[in-house]
Amino acid sequence: MPLLNSPFAQLDLIRQPEQSDEPLQAFDAADEYLLNHLAEHGLTLQTRVLILNDSFGALAASLAPHAAVSSSTDSFLAAQALEKNLVRNGQAYDAVPVIPASAPFEGPFDWVLIRVPKTLALLEEQLIRLQGKLAPGARVVAAGMIKHLPRSAGELMEEYIGPVQASLAVKKARLLFCSPEAKANQPSPFPTRYTVDDPKIELINHANVFCRDGLDIGTRAFLPHLPKNLGEARVADLGCGNGILAIASALQNPDAHYTLVDESFMAVQSAQENWQLALGDREVRIRADDGLAGQTPDSLDVVLCNPPFHQQQVVGDFLAWRMFQQARAALVTGGALYIVGNRHLGYHSKLARLFRGVEQVAATPKFVILRARK
Repeated sequence: MPLLNSPFAQLDLIRQPEQSDEPLQAFDAADEYLLNHLAEHGLTLQTRVLILNDSFGALAASLAPHAAVSSSTDSFLAAQALEKNLVRNGQAYDAVPVIPASAPFEGPFDWVLIRVPKTLALLEEQLIRLQGKLAPGARVVAAGMIKHLPRSAGELMEEYIGPVQASLAVKKARLLFCSPEAKANQPSPFPTRYTVDDPKIELINHANVFCRDGLDIGTRAFLPHLPKNLGEARVADLGCGNGILAIASALQNPDAHYTLVDESFMAVQSAQENWQLALGDREVRIRADDGLAGQTPDSLDVVLCNPPFHQQQVVGDFLAWRMFQQARAALVTGGALYIVGNRHLGYHSKLARLFRGVEQVAATPKFVILRARK
């Protein structure tokens, strides 16, 4: 893979999760453009730099030896990538403090560097949290590949921070220079809430939660077909989002034991709050993680999963396939993985390569619900 060359460092970077013959690199032209711009302005070890949404640590690992850098992300995998890439390039794994997106910022910051995220609600929440956290004369710069940089990103920056000037395009990347100005602090519209009819519960959804404003149609198709009569089974909700699958299952299975896992810190925060609202102090384990990578093998009886089909802007079934493999490793012999998926994705044949029995539990015109037994 090519190295990231900038005025600050030459870095050998990897993506997370790792895969053999990785077709994609861990940085892009927007990272390079942003680093080249920063090199035109003197950084010192006292310069406080906050980096938002640094997918695999390219920006933070480049700048860590040159400034007081903090990195905020909503991705456990991004935080893991930063640690690995720091070590891979001769730095301490904890050289850059990581702030989960579920936690507030502690300013003041002299520079804020933003990789514009796919979910603009996350950008909006981050800009709101920057209010009152900028040092006098602070500079705020956002970066993105033009095809992933909507006009509304600049409009949000203008609304919450100050006037925005767009750069010329370089290698299909663009920078947005924002000039902070005095503004009255504005309240956040997040978290949002909506009600599910069956089971009758209200769900809290922080800014970066998938389908933040209503139940996604895959989950809606899945809910009536969740397994019942589970007794004291050990159940995991893999890629739990706001926790709806586990919560609905737990309400039907009062003696079962639940683990909820997601790589989004805001999803985990939402799931924790929703579990408390629906189930009070009932015992549960909820964590941000790389799926079930940290789960003890042969320790689960049931896994529920509505798998994603993209990582940031990259679409594909790599993450889903990996989740199926993790589920198989974590399940006991005879345990079952239940999933919902679009018909056209062909999950039945993929699961048949891993599990000894795969059957269709239910179907809609768009989705299938499958059970795969180990």
